[in-house]
Amino acid sequence: MPHLLALDAGTGSGRAVLFDETGRQLAAASREWTHREEPGFPGSMTFERDRNWALLADAVREVLARVPGADVAAVSTTSMREGIVLYDEEGRELWACANVDARAVEEVRALRGRDPELERWAYLRSGQTFALGAAPRLLWLERHASDLYARAARLAMLSDWIAVRLGAEIAVDPTNGGTTGLFNLQTRRWDPELFDRLGVKSDLQETPVREVGTVIGEVSPEAAQATGLRPGTPIVMGGGDAQLGVVGLGAARPGEGAILGGSFWQQEVNLGGPLTDASGRIRLNFAASPTQWQAEAIVFFPGIAARWFRDAFAPDLKERAAREGRDAYELLEELAATVPAGAYGITPILSDAMDYAHWRHAAPSFLNFPLDPEKAHRGAFFRALQENAALVTRANLERIAALTGAPLTSAVFAGGAAKGRLWPQIVADVLQLPLKIPVVKEATALGAAMAAGVGVGLYPSLEAAAEELVAWDRVVEPNPAHAGVYDEAYARWQASYPVQLELADRGVTRSMWRAPGD
Repeated sequence: MPHLLALDAGTGSGRAVLFDETGRQLAAASREWTHREEPGFPGSMTFERDRNWALLADAVREVLARVPGADVAAVSTTSMREGIVLYDEEGRELWACANVDARAVEEVRALRGRDPELERWAYLRSGQTFALGAAPRLLWLERHASDLYARAARLAMLSDWIAVRLGAEIAVDPTNGGTTGLFNLQTRRWDPELFDRLGVKSDLQETPVREVGTVIGEVSPEAAQATGLRPGTPIVMGGGDAQLGVVGLGAARPGEGAILGGSFWQQEVNLGGPLTDASGRIRLNFAASPTQWQAEAIVFFPGIAARWFRDAFAPDLKERAAREGRDAYELLEELAATVPAGAYGITPILSDAMDYAHWRHAAPSFLNFPLDPEKAHRGAFFRALQENAALVTRANLERIAALTGAPLTSAVFAGGAAKGRLWPQIVADVLQLPLKIPVVKEATALGAAMAAGVGVGLYPSLEAAAEELVAWDRVVEPNPAHAGVYDEAYARWQASYPVQLELADRGVTRSMWRAPGD
């Protein structure tokens, strides 16, 4: 039976996941990584290419060792969106940054100062704002590394970087390339007018655009030696993590929605055409299918916050989990499950609801916890973190519904947060929606595997692959008894957040993250 390999460069880790042609996950390996801030440039997040490639290659070797005799028919790639890589004319890597790199503060201000309507014009044309777009970062390079900028001849994304390291041509796809803010929302291609008006060098748009599921190369002898893959294995164009994740969840029709619970949480709702949000709060992307678009909202850092809590407050549980062959998050959920819904009123302040035109977050904090060790303990704080991710997700879905005019009646939930039992129930209770949990929780990787299978003819299309391969583990029904508790928690969070955001805006506290120029 042929196998399909997905490689994923996420915000907090790199992953290799192997599937068979029926969509059954056979093995997965993950390597955690971090992104270094460049000295002297606050907000920068350098993507360390050589180190991270070695980690990914090692993950591939582990996966192949766990499935002896694996017959990898094709490999495809996915990644965090917005992270960009520059190449010179000869195809040599020059520079790369991770997704929430926020170094280009002055460049964003300069673009806005040049024309107060420029960002809105660019948003209506591309579906993107300057917040995570490539243009400000490229202009930053022009100012701070002019020689490097002058040599740059091709612009690609981190999913493409993996493919190039494997042996593929340098190319981009719309789902990930569109997050540069340099694609036209109508045509799914680079937009010369965006390059011109934003002041970005025009030769970068010469990078070829390939749709998801297109063969773009084969594994080179050098990459084969590094990874253990067979030389000549086809490399198939993948795409952005959220868009491929939606495909991997089987949410393939307009009006269907999915929640991807990873380092960031994305809420994706499929659209039959490219809408724009007059308020500028919602992001518009290309779906993996060339006939669909997506409305997107993002919760910042729920997975990273959970990892911080695990490492800072539960090192003993981490050690115990390693001894017992369990997951430390499972042990934390066992503690959190003893805490009633509402977590005794503890209110975390982390991500704000999606506001793409003015994207910033307050300083991380916990509000309203009692000085009572029977209530304010790590189980309660961890449950409060889980509830907070669900509350911000609710705010985001309400904003998308205001745009589309059609609230979701159910949703799919996947990613690392869907692996446990408690977090999915909390999300269902906060949203008061049934959640479908897929058998394969690594939905993004499964979507990339589907793309690989389409590329080598195992499936006729992504839609057909989604219908054939996605299987459901369970449906989590909301508990109506918790609706009132979470309505109160939602109202409390909504009232608390603007006050905390104002403190960060005044410089009294330090924002968890803010887009360049905000």
